[in-house]
Amino acid sequence: MMAAMIERALNPASAPLRNGAFVAVVGPSGAGKDTIIDFARAELGEQPGYHFVRRVVTRPSSVDTEDHDTLSEKQFLTAKRAGEFSHFWEAHGLHYGLPKSIDDEIERGAVAIANVSRGVLPALRAAYANFIVVHITASHEVLAKRLASRGREDAAEIQRRLMRAAPNPCDPADATIIDNSGAVSVAGNAFVAVLKKTAAFAAVSEQI
Repeated sequence: MMAAMIERALNPASAPLRNGAFVAVVGPSGAGKDTIIDFARAELGEQPGYHFVRRVVTRPSSVDTEDHDTLSEKQFLTAKRAGEFSHFWEAHGLHYGLPKSIDDEIERGAVAIANVSRGVLPALRAAYANFIVVHITASHEVLAKRLASRGREDAAEIQRRLMRAAPNPCDPADATIIDNSGAVSVAGNAFVAVLKKTAAFAAVSEQI
């Protein structure tokens, strides 16, 4: 741990955080990423060592979306320029950001869990030595039904999202795939198992 801290202090721009771990959750719209993350939060939230990241989004929070912090686009860009985000990206006309504080949590040895865009995976992989990608997916029929039921997209947008759900060459080969087509508990417990395994690995790696 001391060696990692010295490396980070000497060259903070290039040295990845070697304590803790970052679990990046990706997957198509309608796969239930936030549902699975919420399941894991309910199972593990009271246990030390897990940090469920609260994203900042330029979209109002509601019962139909994830529980996130909301900023206007102007406020978001101001925060971005001020260096308040560890990572950020744009998708579907919205800005998304992960608070800088997650690096402090990981430095202390926590496993940080966040729903992110595929496009930010290379930057995350470079930033964290212990980096895991979990791809939450579901059948085409289930995705279509979920997208239609939430009422946020018209038919054309649903079709575009379903097309993006197809296998993507940008998807990392080492991603852990979890199918959430069935009962939430099945996929949720599989995700919890991944997080526990990641926490155990991170704890061991800190001693190396």
